[in-house]
Amino acid sequence: MQNLNVYFHQYINPHREIDDGAFEIHGLSNEFLADKPEFADIAQDLINFIKDSELIIHNAPFDIGFLNMELGRMGLSNVEDHIEKVTDSLVMARELRPGQRNNLDALCRAYKVDNSKRSQHGALLDAQLLSEVYLNMTRGQEDIAINFSQDEKKLNLGKVNQNQLKVVHANEEDISSHEAYLEKIQTKSSW
Repeated sequence: MQNLNVYFHQYINPHREIDDGAFEIHGLSNEFLADKPEFADIAQDLINFIKDSELIIHNAPFDIGFLNMELGRMGLSNVEDHIEKVTDSLVMARELRPGQRNNLDALCRAYKVDNSKRSQHGALLDAQLLSEVYLNMTRGQEDIAINFSQDEKKLNLGKVNQNQLKVVHANEEDISSHEAYLEKIQTKSSW
């Protein structure tokens, strides 16, 4: 049986001083990171872990930019060359919640994800929280895994009997309510 890692987590020695502002955000000190490996030491393990997968990243251009810079320093190809695709959960959140705060803390509140253990930014905890938020943003999906054990023939996928569909048209009250809601969204998004 193959042993599959559920997550990849590695602290990296940046070989530069951690400024006070960064320390306030993540709480990682120069002393803590001093004996950690360099990015070059773990890069291939990271590439192997993400190979052919979809990465779900909040504000993806920020993280992908740093990863690509480090990979480029080593003469390796960009992250995008090793994976299937990148999904930016910040873009999704902005589409689902226009005009609202969409940082991870705000999304945890909106989707009722417990982030009480998050006092600072930490990659592993943030990834766990983002996975719960992402599942909620994708309309209540229960799990990221897909169960292929069901017999697809029994599911009758893609066949819809048009006679079984019931079309309900909006009445004037529904239309008026919808227009008022859209106006409210427009007002909030122009703050």
